[in-house]
Amino acid sequence: MKKIALLSTLTAALLAGVASVHAADAPRAGGTVNFVAPYGDSFSTLDIQASPQTQDEFYAKAIHRTLYDWDADKNVPVLALATDVDISADKLVYTYKLRQDAFFHNGKQMTADDIIASFTRMADPAKAYPPSRYIANIKGGADYMAGKAEAISGLKKMDDFTLEVTLTDPVDPAFLFMRNNTAIYPAGEADKEGFASHPIGLGPYKFAEYVPGSRLTVEKWEKYYEKDKPYADKINILIMGDASARDVAFRNKEIDVSVLGPSQYVAYQADPELAKGLLEVAEVYTRYVGFNLDFEPFKDKRVRQAFNHAINTELIIKRLAKDKAYRASGWLPTSSPAYDKDAQPYAYDPEKAKALLAEAGYADGFDVELTATQNESWGLTIVEAIIPMLEKVGIRVKAKPVEASVLSEVVPAGDFQSFMWSSESGPDALTAMQCFYSKTSQAACNYQKFANADFDKLFEAAKVAKTPEEKNDLLRKANNLVQEEAPVWFFNYNKAVMAYQPWLHGLQPNSAELAIQSYEKLWVDETVPAGR
Repeated sequence: MKKIALLSTLTAALLAGVASVHAADAPRAGGTVNFVAPYGDSFSTLDIQASPQTQDEFYAKAIHRTLYDWDADKNVPVLALATDVDISADKLVYTYKLRQDAFFHNGKQMTADDIIASFTRMADPAKAYPPSRYIANIKGGADYMAGKAEAISGLKKMDDFTLEVTLTDPVDPAFLFMRNNTAIYPAGEADKEGFASHPIGLGPYKFAEYVPGSRLTVEKWEKYYEKDKPYADKINILIMGDASARDVAFRNKEIDVSVLGPSQYVAYQADPELAKGLLEVAEVYTRYVGFNLDFEPFKDKRVRQAFNHAINTELIIKRLAKDKAYRASGWLPTSSPAYDKDAQPYAYDPEKAKALLAEAGYADGFDVELTATQNESWGLTIVEAIIPMLEKVGIRVKAKPVEASVLSEVVPAGDFQSFMWSSESGPDALTAMQCFYSKTSQAACNYQKFANADFDKLFEAAKVAKTPEEKNDLLRKANNLVQEEAPVWFFNYNKAVMAYQPWLHGLQPNSAELAIQSYEKLWVDETVPAGR
């Protein structure tokens, strides 16, 4: 996989110096890390298998583990709950040798039964959980989800610590089962009363306490399988959706990290001391406005293209995003191996937008509701900026404000005319483009219910491509087709920035989601404020 560049406001020499100092320091055991969950005012659920929200991944990364994990330093997926895997010549059958030193927080040793039970629960047709789209890649998964089978035929227990997984197509399961909402639960426990309020996982930290709307605390799990980890005794995951509240808490040294929005990014860069602790990464997230293709005006491609031409996207990125973003020229971001460096974004051209609307039969324009949440980078702030631009060409937008937790419910349910969101568009290009495949359900991630026969042919060919080069070329063409069809307004790709305190060490440049860190690697030195 193509390496994703780590950007920094510091000079390369200074960054190298900081890295070498941190590397020279032996990790210190003990202490407490005060982390933040910055993407909402609550957690939607403590059942991570049932969640589509990035916000819920903050506690999940501490409590749970998945079959694979994402190595943020190397930008590759790696085995987590298995020590070895044998892959058949046709790349359809994966035989895993499972760890024998992985224990759930209730003391139960993990076996193949737990993985089979977890994958089966994710695909339960009565639940339609978000990770079911990954299980659909397992043989028999689709039949089970459709109620046509009593079990998933592609999951086979060879013995307690050997699991055979047969796929429908030669996709890389590492990118599917590194997702935090594919966490492995102890078999038979997930649907018992109390599990959703006191989750049990395999992660480095066990659940201790949850104060809704405030914080979730986890404590060190002494039987965690990685030697000498975790380092910190306790992690407080503080729910802080308000950027100004995070700023005050960080400056008061109450929290150890803070995810920065555009305005804070500018302010922290200008502060000599705060600028020393900034970690920047080009993330695999695309910010956009999605269209309901069942809503009459958006059925016409020319209307969707007009929406893109009507907005001065460059101006918004400069003035509102404060250049903490990269202009989107399609769905796949610059860090994707299938990104087309020659692709051009939609030009700002109001006259062309008007002409396209007239051709589509909307010379007088139309009214549309846009559902969005309060977010400086991709929420109501941006919506308010595009409303007057769209009105000039005849698209009259009415903003519909909702909480982040509500947005994550109404979008997969299709309860919108249009919506604004930030969605994962990597690190695996195939998985990202699956969200435009006609056979992907709206509940899974095809929120626009996009259906295009030419796209489907390209996507299906990419799934069985013999080489990475062939696969990426096909996905590049598929991405360009999506740009042409414009089921969304292509806004930007995120540049993530995290501020960290000088006593915190072990942060990883996670391009998949900078704010989601492997907590077991974090440690605080002796300069951490007293009383922590």
